[in-house]
Amino acid sequence: MSNPSSDPQTAPSTLPAAAKQQLKDLLGPRGFLDKPEDLILYEYDGSVDKARPEMVVFPRTTEEVSAIVQITAEHNVPIVGRGAGTGLSGGAIPMAGGVTIGFSRMNKILEIDLENERMVVQPGVVNLDISLAVQALGYFYAPDPSSQRACTIGGNVAENAGGPHTLAYGVTTNHVLGLEFVLPDGTVHTTGGQELDSPGYDLVGLLTGSEGTMVLVTKVIVRLMRQPEKIKTILAIYDSASDCADTVADITARAITPVAVEMLDGEMLRMVEDATHAGYPMDAAAVLLIELEGPVEAVEEQTEQVRAACERCNAREFRVAKSAEERDLLWKGRKNAFGAVGRVSPSYYVQDGVVPRTQIAPTLRHIAEVAKKYNLGISNIFHAGDGNMHPIILFNAHKPEELERAKAAGEEILKYCIAVGGTITGEHGVGMEKNELMGILFPPATLDYIGRIKNLFDPSGRLNPGKVLPTGKGCLEIRQRWAGAGKMV
Repeated sequence: MSNPSSDPQTAPSTLPAAAKQQLKDLLGPRGFLDKPEDLILYEYDGSVDKARPEMVVFPRTTEEVSAIVQITAEHNVPIVGRGAGTGLSGGAIPMAGGVTIGFSRMNKILEIDLENERMVVQPGVVNLDISLAVQALGYFYAPDPSSQRACTIGGNVAENAGGPHTLAYGVTTNHVLGLEFVLPDGTVHTTGGQELDSPGYDLVGLLTGSEGTMVLVTKVIVRLMRQPEKIKTILAIYDSASDCADTVADITARAITPVAVEMLDGEMLRMVEDATHAGYPMDAAAVLLIELEGPVEAVEEQTEQVRAACERCNAREFRVAKSAEERDLLWKGRKNAFGAVGRVSPSYYVQDGVVPRTQIAPTLRHIAEVAKKYNLGISNIFHAGDGNMHPIILFNAHKPEELERAKAAGEEILKYCIAVGGTITGEHGVGMEKNELMGILFPPATLDYIGRIKNLFDPSGRLNPGKVLPTGKGCLEIRQRWAGAGKMV
């Protein structure tokens, strides 16, 4: 996890004593936290900013969530939903204070329906636990964020999380069939269901990725998939990062869609190898971690096509994992990469821009120029198959000027992504990290319509205020209309 900035943002008190007592009476003595030494643990997520809630509550049922929302509505208190706190865009940070609703105790798998390849879960269920529950039966849940051992499905739905294997399988929205949710007035509703598709407007798609600004999700129906017949994991090793990046477009041109194509530059792979001993070469400029799945014959044929693409782009070595253990070790290195960075730098700032595949090499060159401009180390590990860049900016949080330089570097990289036809997030969400950049990505009329949709669900603006839409000077009032003590406009 990256280290947050040292001073949390403070907001005027928004939680009246009467509301606080009502919440205590509802949940009992073990159902909330309100002491400063406890609240400090909920003032940050995986991003670099902080803001402290005035109270954290832990519902166990949808009915309790509804009651909490009704109490906070009566007193016009802002509320923020929180999963495991692994988010990387500040989505769970309570910018306006108020109440944080932690879903960690709503962690039950409610139903497994293998005949229809469905599972019904509460929002606090850990992502990996979904797959583990059906692994022995030959099924799995496809979206696999790097934090899948800790992150929860509720947070995945809020941020529309992705992961290495979403190149072929898609992100969270492609695997959510139905939702139960609570509106800001406390009423409970459902949308979607067990069927593959529902008539009418796609509310499941609208709410997945809405970052907790419209509803609080209390139940999720996810799609399960059968485990593939054959899996092959490949490590392609390069002496040039540009050649490594060019390989991605070459593979795509051959009409092959691997389930994963991950790229690590030399600086990153050395940090990973030092920490995990996964078998990455310490002297390489970059590597591609490629995974193919499907029927045996198709995987064998695609392996040779991928080999040809790698060799055409000057790969110095092409390794195919010889066992499940070797495959798992390679993926252990990839999935534990952020932890490996912590051995080298006291703090780091992870970005999440997206560019067309053909722009990966130029973007890497631009990132290197940004690193020199701001005198910061930047390593790269990312989902190369869909151009989802994750430059990791190294800095020391104990030096405020370095944090500001890291933020400026991140913003410059994202602006470049927009300029070459990309966007500002592929899976981490907008949150409070990138909301001001929304004004560059979208024209005012589009932002206005997005704000109108947000306000249709949350007319008082109490749900996760200060996220997704711009809050700076000149923004339209409809974008952030919370009228509480913090005056989020």
